[in-house]
Amino acid sequence: MGAGPEASPKVAPVPASQSLRLSLDEAIGLFLRQNLDLLIAKFGVESAKGQQITARLFPNPVATIGTLSSYTQGRTLSNSGALFGQIQQLIELAGKRGYRMESAGFGTQSAEAGFEDAVRQLSFTVKDAYYRIQLAQRRLALAEENRDRFSRILEINTIRFKKGYIAEVDLIRIRLQFIDFQSQVIQSLQEGETARADLRQLLRLSPATQMELTTDLDYKRLDPDIGKLRTVAMEARPDVRAKRLQFSQREADLKLAKAYRIPDVTVGGGYAIQGSKGPDNPGQVALNLGLPLPLFNRNQGGIMQAEVAVQAAEADLGKTLNQVENQVDIAYRNLIQSRRLVEAFLGGVLDDARSTLTIVERAYERGGATILDLLDAARTSRTIQQNYIEALFNYQRNVIQLESAVGQEIVS
Repeated sequence: MGAGPEASPKVAPVPASQSLRLSLDEAIGLFLRQNLDLLIAKFGVESAKGQQITARLFPNPVATIGTLSSYTQGRTLSNSGALFGQIQQLIELAGKRGYRMESAGFGTQSAEAGFEDAVRQLSFTVKDAYYRIQLAQRRLALAEENRDRFSRILEINTIRFKKGYIAEVDLIRIRLQFIDFQSQVIQSLQEGETARADLRQLLRLSPATQMELTTDLDYKRLDPDIGKLRTVAMEARPDVRAKRLQFSQREADLKLAKAYRIPDVTVGGGYAIQGSKGPDNPGQVALNLGLPLPLFNRNQGGIMQAEVAVQAAEADLGKTLNQVENQVDIAYRNLIQSRRLVEAFLGGVLDDARSTLTIVERAYERGGATILDLLDAARTSRTIQQNYIEALFNYQRNVIQLESAVGQEIVS
């Protein structure tokens, strides 16, 4: 982020049609460079820096030029006029400028923390879209495997039906199961396209851009310390830091409001030059001091508003801290439960489901199993494998949800 308008973030051009290989880290890097929501948030930081510049500026002096003349005893502007010039400067008292600078400084820091929080939240969205694509690809691979298997079974049994070896109802059952797997293929393709569109929009890529994702949806066991996670979240999460800075800004605003009880002083000085026909004092110097009398307005309303703003900011901070604590706890519990489920599948259930289907299929081909046995084994195998893929995706999503809740990456 730059220090002024000349360093404002530039809008990157949208990439033309191309093919991209993206790991998860590369997708996050591209997102940080090109996402428009982040660009908007970054402009908010630059705006806050502009307010900070304004806060430290002194009031401008006021220059006054006028004429003086006497119209008694035959005098007129032409024979007794004087040219008068004066400069006045407002001098702020009671530390108003310092409090204003303090408030604007907290405002800039709060905007920067808000930008970091936008990165935190949108990064979760990017990771979620990335893994939804991987989920759809895993579902597609499973659906295509089952479809191809039953395509072969359908071809063989069509021949067997024509030769009178099986009943028509068995052939119909196989055909219906094949259509069911084919519909799953189409559904997985649609889900994948939707997830790709979401990711392209987040990365600000053209719809024609083809993406090849290289980070697989794999299981990596994490066993985080919940106590440390809570501590880190309370200290490091950018939205918590933003709320603390907003509270500090409201306190600075209150000090500024109280300082306005003390009136500011206006100091002025001038010089008058008379014409050649004037009195014997052709030059006059003037000094003046202006001080408002705080008889009625001592900023009572402004102080009350500032006090309420401090109380509201304190309540908002407490609310955010409570939300963060609960978010971390829920995300941690979800992670532990989803981890147990994935590990239960990895304990041998997947291999059992695949081998059972293969055994029943071979038995059916030899006449040792019925078509109902084959269909039941196929549905059971499909359900177990789909549930595993779902469990793996939910585990990965719970990992990134916990990272989002904590505000930083979790390392095992």
